[in-house]
Amino acid sequence: MSGRRHRLGVALVSVVLAVTMAACSSSKAPSHPAPVAAKPGPTITVTPGDGNTDVDPLGKIQVSTSDGILTDVSLTNEQGKSVDGILTPDKTVWKPTAPLGYGHTYTVKASGLSLTGTTGPSTTTFTTITPRNQTKAYLTLTSTSLIADGGTYGVGTVVVAHFDEPIADKAAAERRLAVTSDPPQGGSWYWVDDRNAHFRPEKYWAPGTKITAAANIFGAEVGPGMYGQEDSKVSFQIGNAHVAIADDNTHQVEVYDNGQLVRTMPTSMGRGGTEVIAGKTFSFWTMPGTYTVMDKGNPVIMDSSSYGLPVNSRLGYKEAIPWATRISNDGIYLHELDSTVGAQGSYNTSHGCLNLNQDNASWFYNWSIPGDVVEVHNTGGPPLQVWDNGDWTLSWDDWKQGSALSS
Repeated sequence: MSGRRHRLGVALVSVVLAVTMAACSSSKAPSHPAPVAAKPGPTITVTPGDGNTDVDPLGKIQVSTSDGILTDVSLTNEQGKSVDGILTPDKTVWKPTAPLGYGHTYTVKASGLSLTGTTGPSTTTFTTITPRNQTKAYLTLTSTSLIADGGTYGVGTVVVAHFDEPIADKAAAERRLAVTSDPPQGGSWYWVDDRNAHFRPEKYWAPGTKITAAANIFGAEVGPGMYGQEDSKVSFQIGNAHVAIADDNTHQVEVYDNGQLVRTMPTSMGRGGTEVIAGKTFSFWTMPGTYTVMDKGNPVIMDSSSYGLPVNSRLGYKEAIPWATRISNDGIYLHELDSTVGAQGSYNTSHGCLNLNQDNASWFYNWSIPGDVVEVHNTGGPPLQVWDNGDWTLSWDDWKQGSALSS
């Protein structure tokens, strides 16, 4: 039974009346009946007790009696808003069916009845925690785009819990994060910084997997005076296994769909080396590692000044690039560049992107989805870093060490 108030059932009333009538029946009523003292009713216990402060809004909130039944229970905040609740079948315990809020003063009024008498209404007042600050967790892709509920993503999808405030107690926050999958596939969280925790399994997700990610942080203290603002949850599924392998030994990108080679695309990758321009060192490698598709645009305005390389310098640029599929945070794309078609399949000329001809670039753009895998093999320079969308480049042992619960 749910609702704001719960009253005594007819059965118990009938029992009380029957007992009273039996006691009073006689052939002659006394002319001056002796006064009868009121008998105490059931003892009602409210948790938390009267006057409690800093109550956890997700903690134990209940009204109970050890004898008799509860006949009337209400829970309201200082604005008079009622909180719905439910009685146990024997009507001895009442609990709210909705979470309480932060920084509210709640009043419980409760009455009870037993064969010995009635109790109430008794009144109990308590106050919930008032956080100094609150944080919300957004469930996103590595591109920072929110994961679409019911969406379909690639086998390399990494779930990101992005907090809008720095998290001092990462372990407390991580305990409230969960990713479940069907079929089951275990994984681990990795804290990239104090606002972003990434989740991935040991190996790529199995095609067709259904995944639910949740940040159940409401009521959790994740730093001194910092509490979770609200819970977040999203469900999505994994599509076909799209894996592209770019090999600098062959200057080709081989594209696989569920293990079957479906296309081979000549490419020209980063020309390599570093140069100091305007007092800053720039690397022109396509870093080796495992990337995933982040997003795409047709066209994308590519501006070298966005990473510090002046447009008017010898290697600077600013132009609209068609059929551009992004795979790193620092701006590596697979994209059309017809001016390098002569080099594609033979040698490297780019600043770091994977140049393709128009036909291949447009095909890959339309075929790929966020979370698809792009592996880059046999290039020089330092390996792809986690912050740069290189989550899958780390070994599984190293990845697990990034969990706040690893020790």
